[in-house]
Parts: sequence; C-alpha cells; structure tokens
Amino acid sequence: MNDPSSVSKLEARGLSKVFRGEDGKVKAEAVRGIDLTINPGEFVSLVGASGSGKTTLLRLIHGLIPPTSGDVLVDGQHIDCPGLDRGFVFQRDALLPWRNVLDNVTLGLEARGAKRHEAKKIAEEYIVLVGLEGFENHYPHEISGGMRQRVNLARALAVNPEVLLMDEPFASVDAQTREIMQGELLRIWSQHKRTVLFVTHQIDEAVFLSDRVVVLTARPGRVKEIIDVDIPRPRALGVKRTPEFVRIVDRIWNLIEEEVRQSVRPRLDQFDSPAD
Repeated sequence: MNDPSSVSKLEARGLSKVFRGEDGKVKAEAVRGIDLTINPGEFVSLVGASGSGKTTLLRLIHGLIPPTSGDVLVDGQHIDCPGLDRGFVFQRDALLPWRNVLDNVTLGLEARGAKRHEAKKIAEEYIVLVGLEGFENHYPHEISGGMRQRVNLARALAVNPEVLLMDEPFASVDAQTREIMQGELLRIWSQHKRTVLFVTHQIDEAVFLSDRVVVLTARPGRVKEIIDVDIPRPRALGVKRTPEFVRIVDRIWNLIEEEVRQSVRPRLDQFDSPAD
C-alpha cells in the first residue's frame, strides 16, 4: 500500500493537458491539475468515465506527448520524453506481422543495441514467463488475440523497464481470456514487482489487480478519490466473489456513476431536443 515515508517511483505534479487546433483554439481539455504519487513496486489502476483522460495521462507520463502544464518525475528526476525506464503496453498489440513471436519480443532489445544472441536469450526468458514457450516461431496471424497480448507484454518487459504503463491491454480479448490474463499478469508482477500504472474501464479488473485505484472525474479528468484495496495478496480469481471485493467495487462505482452520467449527458441531450 501507499507508504508516505518511502521514496516515490513515479510522480505527477499539477499535470494538465489542453489540445488545440491548428488555429490555436482549444479543442479539448483532457486532464487538469493531476497530482499522483506512486511508490516502487506498487500496482495502481486508473478508472473513470469514457473521455476522462486516462489514456492521455498515461501518454503524458510516458513522454509521448508534452503537458500543457505540470511535471512528471521518475525517481525524483523530471522527464519530458520517452525513456527506457518506462515501458508501454498499448491497447492493440501492434506486433509486426512479418516477424515471428521471438523476433517481435527482441524488437526493443535490438533498438537498444543488444547483440542478436543476447537479445534472443533475454526474449526467450520472457516468452517462457508469459506462457508462450513453444510458440517462438509462430507469426502474429497464427496465434490468438490473448496470445498476441502476451507477446506484447513480453516485449515490454524484456527491456527491463522500471515503470510499466498499461493502456487497457485486455480490452480486445474475450471475457474468459481476460480473466485468465488478469491472473497471469499478477503472477508476472509478483515475480518482478515493477511499478505499474494500469488503465481500465472494468472496475472489478482494477480492484483485482491493484494496491490502489485512482478514480478520475469526467473531462477534464481530475483525481476524485484514491481507494486503497485492502485485500491480501496473492489473489485468486475467486476473490471477486467475496463480500469485501464486492464492497470495494460498489464504492468505486458509486464514485464514478455521476461522472459517467455527466460524460454521456451531452450525447443524450441532442436526442431530447424539440423538433423544429
């Protein structure tokens, strides 16, 4: 859980992002004044209504886009561009179709200048870790969506990032595979204890995986509340049926219910307008 006495691994200070058009006019304000501190080895999830800036916040922290104001710090050091200390697992697996599983996993290592035999050895270790041993020579079109996301995760882990940023990595797989992947992710995380910031629309997924859940308001996204998940680890999928788990899920849903209504109200109002 969050320990104020420890040195933070990742910190956002007053982080805001406004998107403007070519004419300089504001198109959207995605996030506003985000303050967030994550300690080493913590697993923290972001939840909120659609359009609340969850993915934007992740991209700001990775350095893919610049903030309008505010700062991102890793180990107390200001960052303003992508770095090898932060790995990013995207919603879509983004595997290169002409490279097999092994060669997709070695991609980041090769970009860092690793020699082929070194990259292959490291990649093979992470392929085993994510449960894909025996599929090294398969191409993306030959494996399932869940397996492709395992390759995606192995590729991100292989470069040994200190912080892992995950943007709804299981959104494209079926419900059953998603549950299995959640358990696998916890298994992998428990072995390496990297700091994780995880974006999801699924409240139960956030609670199952996380030490803390950050609830964002509707756009512009701000931190509404941070919920500690006081459920002992290790966690099996069966914990989702316990009263304590359901209580935390209900609490988070109550926090974001009005935010969700607010985010969809403009779309609903257009259908309620009187006819001319």
